Amino acid sequence: MANWYTTLEAIKRSRKINGPEYDAQIGRLIEAASRKIDGEVKHGLIASDRSAFIPSTETRLYRWPPTRMRSATRLWLDRYLLSVTTLQSEAQNSSPTTIAATDYFTEPNNAKPYDRIEIDLSSTASFQAGDTPQRSISVVGSWGWTDDTRSTGTVASGLSSDAADTSMVCSNASLINVGDTLLVESEQVFVSARDFAALGSVLVNDAAITADAADNTITLDGSHGVVAGEVMRLETEELFVEYVSTNLLTVIRAYNGSVLAAHANDTAVHINRTLTIERAVNGTTGATHADSTTVSKYLVPADIIELCTAETVAAFHQENAGYSRTIGPVDSPQEFTGKALAALRNACLGRYRRYSNAAV
Repeated sequence: MANWYTTLEAIKRSRKINGPEYDAQIGRLIEAASRKIDGEVKHGLIASDRSAFIPSTETRLYRWPPTRMRSATRLWLDRYLLSVTTLQSEAQNSSPTTIAATDYFTEPNNAKPYDRIEIDLSSTASFQAGDTPQRSISVVGSWGWTDDTRSTGTVASGLSSDAADTSMVCSNASLINVGDTLLVESEQVFVSARDFAALGSVLVNDAAITADAADNTITLDGSHGVVAGEVMRLETEELFVEYVSTNLLTVIRAYNGSVLAAHANDTAVHINRTLTIERAVNGTTGATHADSTTVSKYLVPADIIELCTAETVAAFHQENAGYSRTIGPVDSPQEFTGKALAALRNACLGRYRRYSNAAV
């Protein structure tokens, strides 16, 4: 399931982990922590549910009448709902009845996410079983806790509708990390990796860059487009861009475990804007996207990000310590109690745990 609640870069920064050697392990642990959170907050729900905090587009079917709360006008849902595309009664019939959007309410009023659908009692609509009570109510829509997004720039290299087209260049790598789920028009994509590519004809415009970490200001050619927060590469050395003042960049040298080196004038500038993506995730459909198409990323609640980060970091240390009672170097071990993590987990469960009222 391609939905992470924290990112590879966030974990590496939090523990000052350098180099790519732990990337696969960290990715696996983020995935495990994210699914663990899903399992805990969706208590009582079926195991095949998608991510709780990244919206998915899908059809969910319900029995009518339910075994609980028998009512022809109220449908309790087994998962949080964000919006309805199509609502049908008698869904198993050859000709289902589509209930008009004007004939029902998503509740609670003005408070997404929704946990039920109620027929407008002033209408003539109602839920009916049809030929069979099984799977007789169909709800097509967007499901999850939130569908909040933040703009992260644009597509800098067009994407075709071919699912095999899994490389995308973004316009601003400071806003996108490995593990983010992006929205490009109506298609969701998951960022599974990233790489460097030459930034057009942009070159170093500096007499000489020495192999000295204190030599941390670099001049580039005009119209370079590099922004603070991006990582660039000169030959094999990676540099984190802290500040940009026109053509003068302040950087952190030898970033991510790369080797400090000298670089001559006119060295090509590479930037980590090339994203490896999984296409059409979470029930969306692949489509063609032209250059300059707006890209947004889904925003997971801040406390869920914190919990996923903490779960991942704890698992990383425990796994590398052989699941012993202590973590850290042999000469200065620290006892691992997990009390702070347990408190954070309980706080999140108290807010987000979903107890189902639905009978499915």
